[in-house]
Amino acid sequence: MKLKALLLLEPGIRPLVYGAPERARIDGLLTLVAPPQSAATYARLGETLRDVEVIITSWGMPRIDEDFLQQFPRLKIVFYAAGSVRGFVTPASWKHGVRVVSATSANAIPAAEFAFAQIILCLKQTWPLARATRQKRGYARAVERIAGTYGSTVGLLALGRIGQRVAQRLQTLSVRVLAYDPVIEPAAAAALNVSLGSLEEVFANADVVSCHLPLLPETRQLVRATHFRAMKEGASFINTARGEVVAQDEMISVLQARPDLFAALDVTHPEPPAPDSPLYAMPNVILTPHIAGCAGRECARLGAAIVDDIERWLRGEFLDHEVTESTAANLA
Repeated sequence: MKLKALLLLEPGIRPLVYGAPERARIDGLLTLVAPPQSAATYARLGETLRDVEVIITSWGMPRIDEDFLQQFPRLKIVFYAAGSVRGFVTPASWKHGVRVVSATSANAIPAAEFAFAQIILCLKQTWPLARATRQKRGYARAVERIAGTYGSTVGLLALGRIGQRVAQRLQTLSVRVLAYDPVIEPAAAAALNVSLGSLEEVFANADVVSCHLPLLPETRQLVRATHFRAMKEGASFINTARGEVVAQDEMISVLQARPDLFAALDVTHPEPPAPDSPLYAMPNVILTPHIAGCAGRECARLGAAIVDDIERWLRGEFLDHEVTESTAANLA
């Protein structure tokens, strides 16, 4: 007999994450107790929820607290087709033994691709030169300020899932990679052809610094004004991680005082910035709306990865993407 399951996620992204191919596979593996639900509707199912053993979800998953678990007393596992699980796992979920599997690795693929693309664009001074060309209505080249992809130094902040993928892609360029990561083993960094250094050394030596820090108590506002002030002339800062790892007001002050620096920010704090934030008007800042991770058609990759893990779980195989209480403490 197939286990009983519930699809529980935001309606708007449901067809993107779990399209027809994924739904067909799920139907072959599990028995869905009801049509797909959202955080606003699932409670209407009442006693039906007591039979649910598996929740298949994505963005919009409610917090798994004691009240939630009272409604799902048989819940064994949650399959989450997205990245960070911090928004819904709680001490109660670990206490009750609810397993959690995330598609973080699948979400890391487009995030790394986006960061890699931004690194190349920043090494070529693309964004400030594009702005200058538009204003001038003619070419503004400033060739001498372009670091380029030969002999330059790229700094990476953290070598987690995304940082490692970026480092691997950077091996296709003729650049030196210098990373700050206090927990990675030197041998693992060497295998990525990456040199390790302090946070201060990365900012002082890199032509582009790409941030991939997880948001943890020890990383909150870790990047300060002193780091930005130490950057080389014409250097760039890219953040596709979390806005809160940067002391944002301090960053803004340095960028205002040093127009030679540039920041490509896919994340901020708050997100989006307040309407009166100077970030919108600063000529040496480009803002993108948190699009580094899976978006649009890319979301289907998350759903496919989760269904693959459901199959592995039902076969009793090891789940490489399972998040445990101990590993969750070090994840974004």
